[in-house]
Amino acid sequence: MRQIALNLLFWVGVVATAAAQVPEGTTAPPAKLSRKEQRALEKEQRELDKKLAEARAKRAAAPPLTERDKEMSEALFVDGVKYVLLEDYPKGLERLLKAYAINPDNAAVNYKIAEANLLSGNLRDATNYAEAATRLDSKNAYYYLLLAQIQASQKQYDSATKTYATLIKQVPNSGSYLFNLADLYLAQNKLPEALAALDQAEKEFGQVDEISFKKQQIYLKQNKLDLALAEGEKLIAANPNEPRYVLVQAEMYASNNRLPDAIRVTQQALRLDPANPQAHLILSDVYRQQNLPEEAAQQVRLAFDSPALDIDARVRILVGYIKQLPSPKESVNQMARDLATATVKSYPKDARSYAVAGDIQTLTDHKKEARNTYLQALRFDNSKYQIWQQVVLIDAELNQTDSLLVHSDRALELFPNQASLWFYNGVAHMLKKQPAKGVKALEHGRKLVVNNPEQLGQFDAQLGDAYHELKEYEKSDAAYEAALVSDPNNVQVLNNYSYFLSLRGEKLDKAKQMSGKVVKQFPDNDTYLDTYAWVLYKMKDYAGARTTLEKALQTSKDGSVTEHYGDVLYQLGEKEKAEAEWQRARKLGGTSDLLERKLKDRKLYE
Repeated sequence: MRQIALNLLFWVGVVATAAAQVPEGTTAPPAKLSRKEQRALEKEQRELDKKLAEARAKRAAAPPLTERDKEMSEALFVDGVKYVLLEDYPKGLERLLKAYAINPDNAAVNYKIAEANLLSGNLRDATNYAEAATRLDSKNAYYYLLLAQIQASQKQYDSATKTYATLIKQVPNSGSYLFNLADLYLAQNKLPEALAALDQAEKEFGQVDEISFKKQQIYLKQNKLDLALAEGEKLIAANPNEPRYVLVQAEMYASNNRLPDAIRVTQQALRLDPANPQAHLILSDVYRQQNLPEEAAQQVRLAFDSPALDIDARVRILVGYIKQLPSPKESVNQMARDLATATVKSYPKDARSYAVAGDIQTLTDHKKEARNTYLQALRFDNSKYQIWQQVVLIDAELNQTDSLLVHSDRALELFPNQASLWFYNGVAHMLKKQPAKGVKALEHGRKLVVNNPEQLGQFDAQLGDAYHELKEYEKSDAAYEAALVSDPNNVQVLNNYSYFLSLRGEKLDKAKQMSGKVVKQFPDNDTYLDTYAWVLYKMKDYAGARTTLEKALQTSKDGSVTEHYGDVLYQLGEKEKAEAEWQRARKLGGTSDLLERKLKDRKLYE
């Protein structure tokens, strides 16, 4: 009960000071005043002390306050406090200063004027009135706390520590503020003084875990590992059935390369709590440091089997695995998938478990399973754009057009300003042979692209294809030209643009130049060779077209390439060979609508 009472008192003090203290754990050195600023501050303080002394002397010579004066001062004080609470600081200060003029020796009035000045940003006057309040009533803790807050706000940490020290000395039962004092010393990196404050607190309150933890922090900064470990042993001795103190000690051993001690202490924690996930994770880290990967992996599995391992800890560990994926070691890939599966099992209604599992499946090339896992994540939280993006990307990679259209439509309902979703929605419509809808989606998405030439080029490339399907050739050519401005070496654009020009018999020199550029880069690609051959065919270079197509046919199983070869042979007068190639093209499939007429009439149609 004593410890509970201490903690309550400590937090009451924190609230009362309105976060006056430097945050716990802060170790950055405080900003110091320059000599000039310090001299100016000292001069101002001397002048203030002189004026206060004169005011006290004058007040001492003045007659005592009448009852009417007291009532007037009190009414002004209450009115001023009301306005301060309403955050109307000018009116509050006006009333409070009138109360002060009547009764300047009232500590509460000085305190409230200081507080109002602090809240309105006037730190200099706040300091003066707060100091006056502590002088007028040296037994009120809140006056010191306000003064310390004002001083800390101005990075006057030396003054703030002195204020806390005075508070602890002057005000009865104020030992809980030793923790605040220790924090201020830590903020100034005054480690011996912080230790002294903590030792004093320990004498007053006994064995308290906060004291031991802070002392450990100081000892580690001083490179006094043995003393830090001794504090840990004291905690364990005082709390023999509490595994968390044992685990803190084990982590300290592990982080300082005292691995056998870390194992010994961790096993002590496991005797208290055999399923403790933190203990298994510490052992895993130790075994990893000892180059025992199988033992380390087994401990991680045991930790993930425990329902006590929270989702945040699991995600942090899985993110560590994600950074290693895909790993050349299949055991690592499988381990990551197994841990993700365990996480989903432990947290089946948390979107994060599915999201991280989907990432791992994606990186280990389990795309279909990843897509389904991401969809599970979206069942529990559909607000994450990145997950929708992953679903749509996988749909596109798997060539699942129906899913791509459905999922991009659903995602766009939530994220209508995401250009990439409009891109894939347009692509889906194109694959569904809906070029008009494709154009509409692509044109809308293109307007959303900002400072991303590569993405702009992707839109233009798809728009070139879409407008060609709609037979809007001028728009198609313009889109392709725009795509080539973004990326002059875009192979898809160069190939498609040149092929479509050849089909139309337009700008054949330009088509030859573009297609030749692609073939030079990919001399064995049958698709690109077929395009180049067809440009040559349209230019009536049948011999060149034949040579190019014969090279393409070494690898191609595409009926349209074979049909083109038959057309070239026909133009070269080899009609029987042409007919044989058309017959072979029919068996392969993927030919033009004219093939059957060619075979029936045994002549070329274009």
